[in-house]
Amino acid sequence: MEIISNLFDMAPFVALFITLSLGYMVGKITIGRFVLGGVAGTLLMGVIIGQFGVHIDPGVKSIFFALFIYAVGYQGGAQFFKALNFRTINILLSAVVMTVSGLLCVLAAAWMFDLDRGTAAGLAAGGLTQSAIIGTAGDAIARLGGVTEEAKHLMQTNVAVGYAVTYIFGSLGPILMVTWVFPTLMKWDIRAEAIALEEKNSNGKRDLAPGEFNAITALVTRAFKVSKDGGLAGKTLAQLNQHALAACIELIQRDGKVLEVDKFTALKEGDVIVVTGRRNAVHKLQDGLADNEIALPEGYEVIEENRQLIADNRKLIGKSLQEIKEASNQGSMRGIYVTDYIREGNSIEMTPDLVVKKNDVIQLTGTAKDINRVEKNIGQRMGSANVTDLIVLGMGMVVGLLIGLISFKIAGIPVTIGSGAGCLISGLIVGWLRSRNPHVAQFPVGAANFIRDFGLAAFVGIVGLEAGPQAVDTIKEHGMSLLFLGMGVTIIPQIISFFFSYFVLKIKNPVEALGCVTGGRSANPAFAALMEKTGNATPVFSFTVTYAVANVLLTLWGPIIVGIITLNAGM
Repeated sequence: MEIISNLFDMAPFVALFITLSLGYMVGKITIGRFVLGGVAGTLLMGVIIGQFGVHIDPGVKSIFFALFIYAVGYQGGAQFFKALNFRTINILLSAVVMTVSGLLCVLAAAWMFDLDRGTAAGLAAGGLTQSAIIGTAGDAIARLGGVTEEAKHLMQTNVAVGYAVTYIFGSLGPILMVTWVFPTLMKWDIRAEAIALEEKNSNGKRDLAPGEFNAITALVTRAFKVSKDGGLAGKTLAQLNQHALAACIELIQRDGKVLEVDKFTALKEGDVIVVTGRRNAVHKLQDGLADNEIALPEGYEVIEENRQLIADNRKLIGKSLQEIKEASNQGSMRGIYVTDYIREGNSIEMTPDLVVKKNDVIQLTGTAKDINRVEKNIGQRMGSANVTDLIVLGMGMVVGLLIGLISFKIAGIPVTIGSGAGCLISGLIVGWLRSRNPHVAQFPVGAANFIRDFGLAAFVGIVGLEAGPQAVDTIKEHGMSLLFLGMGVTIIPQIISFFFSYFVLKIKNPVEALGCVTGGRSANPAFAALMEKTGNATPVFSFTVTYAVANVLLTLWGPIIVGIITLNAGM
């Protein structure tokens, strides 16, 4: 044991990575329908390994959480600002119900079990997982009149004791409630509900699970033989391709031989042509050809390129897609066609009269030579999908951390936004700006997912390592009664808030309802666990709104508890 303790003293990050590895291993254990999950498993393993006395600088925990919450904000930024409407009021009320019911539970426990001001405040800080209460309650105790300095010191110590005893279940309880208890009770499949919500928010585009793919491809290729009465004979390739928005036609064989053609080559009866493009466009083009479809010639290849261009050419803005397509195909034999159109981060339906707006993303498909020819007339290429814009990532983190330093007073009580909330705000804004201006802030999905998942795992692991030793010692000293009171303060407000939100406030979407539970009590580990279950960013909106309210109200509860409760320690 001493060897392990010495090792962890010299290299505390060894303990952290052991915690992560074992935590996610334990999290995979299944008992019936219950799966603990990697986040809860990491928290528990952190508490156990923390008995060796692992010391990691608190700043490390803060930066991991900041990275996690920034990535979460970035991924949900575009959808968050779209979702802001009158429905937000109900979500705000959900947070108020959660925080007020938490306060009432603490006051009831203090009255029933004769808790002093400090212990009650610590119960609130740990049971509701709001460490800011330690500071606000401690400051309120220090300013009490008619109380001895010894009693003040004892009550301030009791704040820390109450926090240490109740914090572990305060973190673990919400994880179990939002990932297992509520979904089981309501018979919800969280992943399926998250996919459905993502599809709704993305105009019907389904969020595919790992390993899934759409077997119906967007692009298709068909081969036809030109007939005498089909309407194509006598027309040149340039004429045919100029007006086709999302498909192109090319001549490949005449009299059984591959033919070298140019844009002036006219089609003849018996020629073999290939139509390539989006499924619906090809279907329209094949009118009059359907009876003449043939198998694609053996070994034939159509080599094309997809290239996304940002519409930032002033001459382009305000024109219809059809006008741009026809102008682009002038002087082109085979032409290019449009296979995707993205506005504010979402693909939208392409129609000939669709008006181009600044910073829309147009995906062109065709030969590299043809796309190169028209690229300068449309706009810049999108940045590589595999490269992270570290300039914006770094500045976004800086802005988030600076926002976190902002402090203000409510009724004389200092409230600090905190680095977590600051980076969440920064991430939301950067993610939204990215959807509006594709030139900047590239953050590939894989990179964002890694930052998010590793950040939350490391954060939760350090929380467990920090809380473990103190919690065990205080339980030995004060018995289990305070622990059970903390469990009540953790669970009861969640039950009240969840059912009130679902049945009264009509927050019926499962993902949003669970997001309200995690945000309404500033339960960061529970939010991380919920994100793990959903597999996408759908809980971000309800969590962010409720988190902002809870962060302020829970901080205010410290001095309110000290003011309402009259029992002092040592009396």
